[in-house]
Amino acid sequence: MPWSVGILGAGPGVAALHLPVLGGLRDLFHIRHIADGGSGRARELAGRLGARWSAGEADLLADTGVDVVAVCSPPAEHARQILAAVAAGKRAVFCEKPLATSPEEAEAVIAACRAAGTVLLVGTNHLFDAAWGRVRHHLMALEGRIQTISVTLALPPNDRYHGLVAEGGPFQAARRGRPGVEDPAVAAEVLRQLLTGLAVHDLPAVRDIAPGIDEVIYARIAPPIGYLVGYRSGGVLVQLALTMLPEGPDALWRMTVATSHDRVEVNFPPAFVHAGSASTRVRSVDGQWTEYRRDPDDGYVAEWRLLSSLLEGVAPVEYDELLADACYALELGYGAAAKVLEGVSP
Repeated sequence: MPWSVGILGAGPGVAALHLPVLGGLRDLFHIRHIADGGSGRARELAGRLGARWSAGEADLLADTGVDVVAVCSPPAEHARQILAAVAAGKRAVFCEKPLATSPEEAEAVIAACRAAGTVLLVGTNHLFDAAWGRVRHHLMALEGRIQTISVTLALPPNDRYHGLVAEGGPFQAARRGRPGVEDPAVAAEVLRQLLTGLAVHDLPAVRDIAPGIDEVIYARIAPPIGYLVGYRSGGVLVQLALTMLPEGPDALWRMTVATSHDRVEVNFPPAFVHAGSASTRVRSVDGQWTEYRRDPDDGYVAEWRLLSSLLEGVAPVEYDELLADACYALELGYGAAAKVLEGVSP
């Protein structure tokens, strides 16, 4: 029998990503219940599927027919709702990134899930993309010394992030008298949220090959919404760049790894698009490019298939890795924010 899923959240990510993916995995999962925070969208989405719906989380958590709780709510709710799902005796929790908004929350969540035996998976889909698995194998097999890692994003507008620095409508400059990103304290907080909300997509993969954060070298906001961040991990320089413009540039989501003898380039599909795995190519020292094949399944499908394997006991739940991934992103967010504030008089 398929595992029964209850989804906390009814936003665009649920509608465009998880519902279509789960709809294609009917042999593994069945959507039983969708809950929203009072927007009314759960009723509409559930109606298309013949599923239950509710406003608020209480009814979904009390639904004894729900095996798996998918936490797809705003990040500030994630840790609390995971703990509530564990307390309700649910078999598993799928949590959208980030796992938590502080190290203390992350530790509490991992401890509770471990103690209860609750299966936990964080939806860092790029980490589960088949293309990234091949890249990691390539880097290990050739034993080249990694020199730099670059993650470059050019994304269309997102009201959630523009709302951090705008008022009176999407993409408008801060109203006169209201602090904007020119204020270091505002810039530091915006940067922290951008890193823990967007860079977090790729940081678990980065941590695979650059496991520590030794020093944040530079960190700044790139107006209107974006960032430039660089840090050292051992002998590796990691550089993160984001631009998010009102005109909406063509989406680009690229990770580049330069080693002592080649360059590996991974181009991930745009968010909310089901276009198969990322594309990967390698440039050797003689300038020749070699392209890897693409898989029909993307990281969204792969992460739900992995959750099924965890539920069946085929694969172990990597609690320590989940905690380390969460703390890595949080440490970078705090470190970058501190860099912005460096030298600012109290």
